[in-house]
Amino acid sequence: MSQVVTITAENFRSTVVDSATPVLVDFWAEWCGPCKKLAPEIEKVAEEMGDSVVVGKVDMDAERTLGAMFQILSIPTVIIFNKGEKVFELNGVNTAETYMAKLESLI
Repeated sequence: MSQVVTITAENFRSTVVDSATPVLVDFWAEWCGPCKKLAPEIEKVAEEMGDSVVVGKVDMDAERTLGAMFQILSIPTVIIFNKGEKVFELNGVNTAETYMAKLESLI
């Protein structure tokens, strides 16, 4: 069972802004090849970091307002939030270890 949550405009505040733990958000789309390559890395972060962080995905086709809010110009883009503030932005495909190192620096 995946620990990755689907983030929408409706749950963005409760899931990301009001989170007591750091939040990793993967902005992706179904048609995006690199996004599909990144998906197992995002799952690995969720599995290995457990409840110490929130890991979520925003479908750019379904949630265009969130993409516009964060000026996402290319996907995949991963943004890491801490206490509701954007602290890291990584573009393209990175390893789970890269994301986990960023998250661990916030815990």
